[in-house]
Amino acid sequence: MSGKDNTGTLKAAVGVLGLSTVALLASTIGLAVKENNAAPAAPAAPAADTMSAVAAAPSTTDFVALKENSIFLDYRDNVCAGAQLAVANKLCADLEVPTPQAGGNVTKGYVGDLDVGSLKPHTDTYFQGDMCPVNVHWHLGTEHYSYGQYDENGNGPHGTAERPEWANRDLAAAGEKVRGGFHCHHYDEKEEKFTKPYDWKYCTNMEVGETYEVHWPHSSVGDCGTVNQYQTPFYDGVFCNLSMEQFAAIAVDAQNIASNVGVHGQVFTVVNDEQYFYPDMMRGMIIDKQRNMGTDIHYYTGSTTGTSRSNEMCSQYAPITWQVDRQCHMISASSFDKLCHDMLLQRDDMKDDLYPHGSRELVMDSLVANNAADAESLAAAAAAAAAPAAEAAPEEAPAAEEAPAAEDVASEVARNGNLRA
Repeated sequence: MSGKDNTGTLKAAVGVLGLSTVALLASTIGLAVKENNAAPAAPAAPAADTMSAVAAAPSTTDFVALKENSIFLDYRDNVCAGAQLAVANKLCADLEVPTPQAGGNVTKGYVGDLDVGSLKPHTDTYFQGDMCPVNVHWHLGTEHYSYGQYDENGNGPHGTAERPEWANRDLAAAGEKVRGGFHCHHYDEKEEKFTKPYDWKYCTNMEVGETYEVHWPHSSVGDCGTVNQYQTPFYDGVFCNLSMEQFAAIAVDAQNIASNVGVHGQVFTVVNDEQYFYPDMMRGMIIDKQRNMGTDIHYYTGSTTGTSRSNEMCSQYAPITWQVDRQCHMISASSFDKLCHDMLLQRDDMKDDLYPHGSRELVMDSLVANNAADAESLAAAAAAAAAPAAEAAPEEAPAAEEAPAAEDVASEVARNGNLRA
């Protein structure tokens, strides 16, 4: 090992290193100050796979997925499951006492031919009758018929149904010939809102531009106000809390059925236009006086519907009250999709009602109850009941009016069919 003194050389090296360090530190500080004064640089673009992940991320919570693990929505706690009373369809001709059927003609002034005696539909709101909605479902096209609103003159993406031959008669006051049909008059293939496809998330087999008749079955023995209120099939909801005493009362007087079970019916043409969005179709018929929704109502007693029934095969779930909106309305596809979303959140599995059901054929006059009513007829009946007793007839009664000629009566009946004044 050398014994030479290298102290001076070492000091010189340290000095040079010190100057270099100071210079580097000064440069770093200067650069930092310069960058702070400059505009911030744009962040680096994320990798392609990262961008895909961000785009695919849901923007809202998937509430339907949360239902599966909810302790509150356990389907095994559904007290209405299996409550349906099994009542088979029966040949109409084999019924000892014919049961009034639905859906019939609800054109203003129409009255069916089936004499149901003193049986009356429930004409107050269902809420006033302690009834709540227990289900919601809809049919492709309409089961009911309202001249000038949903009839054979309407249209849709796939045309319309024809009125059966037996129903060829005049039902309009002007004497225009109607042959039947089951679509509204709104559809216009030249307008985008009737043809632009909608990306359905929850409903199935639905189509923009189509006509659908929505039904809301109501019952006073449903599990109203609980998580079991809405049921599929709707019969489970209708009969959920039916006691033996109530069942016996039904057997004694059919009015007890009509006063405790009812259906709202309302018809819509689906459009791809958010101006017609309605957020809560679960609760029942939409009532909006400003838009004439739920204001022109046809009341009558009928039955359950669907394609398993016809003019030969009758439903024995009768007589129940029907309150049907005679008008057809437009509603957005998103309104229906929101409805389907809400149905999926119920305790009971309502998947079997997320699509349009088939429509029963128009019911023949002989099976439609003769107790139809509307706001005007109800008001007239109330006024008549409130009127004081008529004064005694004068001693000399006025001469009777001359009876119309038989041919005139026949002509009027042929022109108006079952249209009543």
